[in-house]
Amino acid sequence: MSLARPAGMYTRPHVNEGIIMNRVIVIEFTTLDGIVDDPDGADGTPHGGWAFRYGPEAVSGDPFELGALLSTGALVLGRATWQLFSKIWPSRSDDFSVKMNTIPKWVASHTVTDVSAWNNSALIQGDVTERVRQLRDDRDVIVMGSLSVAHTLMRADMVDEYRLIVFPAVLGAGRRLFTSPAGASDLRMVSAQPRGATARLRYERQPAH
Repeated sequence: MSLARPAGMYTRPHVNEGIIMNRVIVIEFTTLDGIVDDPDGADGTPHGGWAFRYGPEAVSGDPFELGALLSTGALVLGRATWQLFSKIWPSRSDDFSVKMNTIPKWVASHTVTDVSAWNNSALIQGDVTERVRQLRDDRDVIVMGSLSVAHTLMRADMVDEYRLIVFPAVLGAGRRLFTSPAGASDLRMVSAQPRGATARLRYERQPAH
């Protein structure tokens, strides 16, 4: 008898119990050569702003197709990403912005003490990986940008899925999402879709054998 896996369930190959419901999902804008630094130019780097050179189609709306995850999941953000987003989203009222403002947001920072500027935000007290494990027991966890958080979870072998939007830019230098073999693993392509001048790629861990 064949048992179909329910939609949304994910097989983590390093978990003895096999199937768990919730995932840690890392989403990033990236250049063709893998740079994720300063896509919007907010950091003032020499090549910053590359994600906005190819028209609004690539970045508008829900570019990573998060959909219902924004209603059922939680965001985990680093300090810089949270501070940037907290100046952008609260004043917006379109459907995507409403979901961004409503979703629970957890901030990984040793310096920020007040997160009241963006509603439904809370500081992570203690170890980031442990808090993410606790959150994942209850819901999907989305790491949006926040490269330091992504790297921490990759080193802990906790990332189940990557959603990347690849822009046709080559910068040659800058910070990359994939930098070391610490979290190396084989991935399975879920989908690859053109989106304007970009490509939206979705990869997840290989299912357990």
